[in-house]
Amino acid sequence: MGVGPLYISVVGRSECDGRFVELAYRVGREIAGRGHVLVCGGLGGVMEAVSHGAHDAGGISVGILPGADRSQGNRWLTIALPTGMGHARNALVALSGDALIAISGGYGTLSEIAFGLKMGKPVVGLQSWDLGECPREETRIVRAETPAEAVELAESLVRANRSRSPEEGYG
Repeated sequence: MGVGPLYISVVGRSECDGRFVELAYRVGREIAGRGHVLVCGGLGGVMEAVSHGAHDAGGISVGILPGADRSQGNRWLTIALPTGMGHARNALVALSGDALIAISGGYGTLSEIAFGLKMGKPVVGLQSWDLGECPREETRIVRAETPAEAVELAESLVRANRSRSPEEGYG
């Protein structure tokens, strides 16, 4: 892309079933395989699986932790950043990514999606929340069917976002 690696935030449930673990793992491998940096909330579930995938592909994963103890991060993180901010750290996870990929998700994931959209970040959904068209907002969640498509969409939306003025949006 000519601008160095992207930082892609992956958000999702801290507890999930095998189907979402596999999706997240594959997204992590895709992100690392394309030379990008993974950012996540650093705990279990989707966060652990995506970090594991990035690790196995030789990539970098940054966990922005809710607590003040770096040892609470999952074992696959390259960098664990304690914040002591609890759920408020969701804003940092969203802000840190050039784009967000949401996999599954509870209300914490929904808050990260909302922060990302509010900050003008491209958000790709992989079996995650569907907000439909928001009548007062220009941005939306772009749907992906596979892990590879999710990362490809994140890349292309960031490229498109960088070529437009902030007023134009991307969606």
